[in-house]
Amino acid sequence: MIRPGSSVFLLALAALVLKYGEPAVVTSPLGRINGTTMTSRLGRTIFSFLGIKYAEAPIGELRFQPPKPVSPWKGTYDATKDGPLCPQPTEFPQSEDCLILNVYTTKLPDAGGNPKRPVIVFIHAGGYYSVGSTSTWAGPNYYLDQDIVLVTINYRLATLGFLSTGTKEAPGNNGMKDQVEALRWIKHNIASFGGDPDSVTIQGYSAGGFSVILHMISPMAQGLFHKAVAMSGSPLGPYPTERNQLYLAKKQAGIVGCPNETIPEMVQCLKAVPYQKLGNSLPQFSEFGNDPILIWYPVIEEDFGQQRFLTEHPIKSIINGKFQKVPLITGQTEFEFGYRAYDVLGNSTLLKGINSNFETIAPIAFTLGRSSGHVRQISRDLRKFYFDNQAVSWSKFENLSNGQYSHFHKPNTNETIGAVHHDDLIYLFYIKPIFPLFGKDSPTEVEMVSKLTAIYASFAKDGNPIPSNNPNFKGVKWEPYNIRKNNYLDIGKNLVEKTNLYENRYKEWEKLYPLSQYIQ
Repeated sequence: MIRPGSSVFLLALAALVLKYGEPAVVTSPLGRINGTTMTSRLGRTIFSFLGIKYAEAPIGELRFQPPKPVSPWKGTYDATKDGPLCPQPTEFPQSEDCLILNVYTTKLPDAGGNPKRPVIVFIHAGGYYSVGSTSTWAGPNYYLDQDIVLVTINYRLATLGFLSTGTKEAPGNNGMKDQVEALRWIKHNIASFGGDPDSVTIQGYSAGGFSVILHMISPMAQGLFHKAVAMSGSPLGPYPTERNQLYLAKKQAGIVGCPNETIPEMVQCLKAVPYQKLGNSLPQFSEFGNDPILIWYPVIEEDFGQQRFLTEHPIKSIINGKFQKVPLITGQTEFEFGYRAYDVLGNSTLLKGINSNFETIAPIAFTLGRSSGHVRQISRDLRKFYFDNQAVSWSKFENLSNGQYSHFHKPNTNETIGAVHHDDLIYLFYIKPIFPLFGKDSPTEVEMVSKLTAIYASFAKDGNPIPSNNPNFKGVKWEPYNIRKNNYLDIGKNLVEKTNLYENRYKEWEKLYPLSQYIQ
């Protein structure tokens, strides 16, 4: 079952009268925008504005630079079709000119006024190197049965978004600065779509959840949102947060044939490499199967006079109280990265490799860092804790719960073994290439869609994730997180508040990575 975890609880208006069947048109501070319509699961008309540019194309000399705000346009912007993904190894349309967002609503401003609905901004998953925000992969058909405005955003990925040399040529974090620029766009334009710029909730999954927590910490994002939801991702773990990733820049240069003797020469060469060549080079960064799960990630920027997204380690900022104190929901699925274990268990070569070289491979698989003897000792401790120093095998997973809300199966059986990473996204978004639109023939899935969308929409509205006057939540209690109780809401067929989620695992990781090491 899904366990979304613990809760740590101006503008231009266009008068608009729509006739059925006509395209939706709004007038924003940047110009007129022509959208299209979709239909929600329950039959609502969704006014959809797709592929709206929020920043200028980051091409030429703007590659590896912070985003430049989009300029106003003349005429009417065509927002009737999905825009491209940012460069990555995929057959779906992509372009370096990918800094776009989508806006969905069921109620636009009209002669009667502005509905000023709460806004949810979704930051997509993908490890900072893949996926995107198109309606094909993040369809609004479930979420827009709630009275919200939904915005989904693209941001630059991999080398194009996170190249960091530790020098003025490429300080880093441009993918994160793209997200900030999108939030600025939303602040200045969302009222034109019936959204409330003073009620913005950022919600992210995996790398998107990682991003949500970093926006709470970053000085660049202050005042751009009012609530936060971090799903299955957080930077407050054993990740090797660094001041640059020069070694990755040099590796990328080597892959595409650029010199790396001097940083200015290397960066200038990388600026001229076709984006397709950079995007398609991703598989060459893998070291063990598809690991590491995180290759590029945000860095602590050196000061070269630029706006810095991160100025110190995120955990240090949290400990020192230097973060945006907004209502927060954070959570996880029951089995999370169990699907990564499946990749290993189902491949005899990988399985042999991890059993014979656990101390070498564990730091790659668990993103622990590589070089020190301390990390090798941590790998030994983890093997003892999780596997009792035995070989990695399917038998170690036989005691896992059978998750009702799971689409991950044990090989050669129909047995589900727990909800894994991304499973809960299928109840928030219509993911057309993978799943059907849930309807009357999927009552279990429909029930979960109704619950999850209601929880997050209610939170976006007033900060309370349990909606009042909703029969699905009769008698449900979910108190704000209490450090003494370690309380969380278990979301499955029933909604039950529990305590001490994975307490033994937390104690083990706290022992290996004590918070005291960040206090200096």
